[in-house]
Amino acid sequence: MSDLEGGGRSGKRDRLARLARVISVLRAHPDGIRIPDLARRVDMSPRTVYRDLRAIEGEIGLGVWSDGGRWGVLGDEFLPPLKLTLSEAMAVVLSARLMVRYADKYDPDLGAAFEKLEEGLPPVLRAHVNRTLDILSSQPRDERFRTHVRLLTKAWAERRVLTIDYEPAGYERGSHRRRATVHPYLIEPSLQTHALYLIGFDETRGALRTFKIERMRDVALAPRTFDPPEAGTIETTLRRAWDIIADQAPVDVVLRFAPKVAARVGEATWHPTQTVEPAGDGSLVWRATVSGTIEIRLWILSWGDDVEVLDPAALRDDVADTLRRAAARYAPGARDASAAGAGSGGGAGSAAGAGSAGAGSGGDR
Repeated sequence: MSDLEGGGRSGKRDRLARLARVISVLRAHPDGIRIPDLARRVDMSPRTVYRDLRAIEGEIGLGVWSDGGRWGVLGDEFLPPLKLTLSEAMAVVLSARLMVRYADKYDPDLGAAFEKLEEGLPPVLRAHVNRTLDILSSQPRDERFRTHVRLLTKAWAERRVLTIDYEPAGYERGSHRRRATVHPYLIEPSLQTHALYLIGFDETRGALRTFKIERMRDVALAPRTFDPPEAGTIETTLRRAWDIIADQAPVDVVLRFAPKVAARVGEATWHPTQTVEPAGDGSLVWRATVSGTIEIRLWILSWGDDVEVLDPAALRDDVADTLRRAAARYAPGARDASAAGAGSGGGAGSAAGAGSAGAGSGGDR
């Protein structure tokens, strides 16, 4: 029996949880919902949904109605809702909106969590969250990703050691697919890549490493457990990361922002270690200590010619080289030359930026 399978008692719990979820979706659609849409929301086949609808009425005793191909439930006596303040309710709405903006795939488990939370929302906010979940449910599924997340979550919760077959990033020169034995410390989403990452101690490398879940080709739980790091250690380490990479040596970064963007840069906290110093000419000197330069490099480039890297020298040279290559692409006649190169199997220059981004990183992102 696998780690995600259970016996008869577990099967009954799973079935009850599934029925409760169908009821939750039906209640969120007071005007009814069509079977294909309901099946997509709960990640089941239409045949299973029809069977569950009969069970809800026959076994649970909750009235079910059908009209013009739409289905719903009668009454509101099932599953008392959470009691949320208006501010707490708004937090749920904003979380759902963030998910619909950043998620590139649908996770039914995430949808189920929001369905439970929306029970406690005022009608207007509840309808807004439900429309958001309808949009999310139209996103593609990735069953391997979902299975891996479940296994990683189980390992994290039970402090179980993992073995991972991992495909490193293409920009990591000389890196090949490898098997890593990992102590899972944290599962963390990335704001930059909209992806999910595992942060943990890699026994194979003898150091903290960051693994992108989409690059995991196989995940297995080992029988042995591990001792967690000292409380607060991972959070302190992650504080140095610009986004998600926390396993690189700290680097002091100094930037100068042009006067026309100085106010915009100064009004936000981009990193917990940052300090800002306005200059007499209206520019802004910005400083922070971050874990490596892979991630902050992308942010720097997003400001175009409105920012200058003052330190470190290696990052300054890297950004300058990247901008020179970018400028060369827009030189007169460059597009014709690029098209000719693509036709003859060229295009090596297109990988130059990505290669310099990861050169010497040693990470697994």
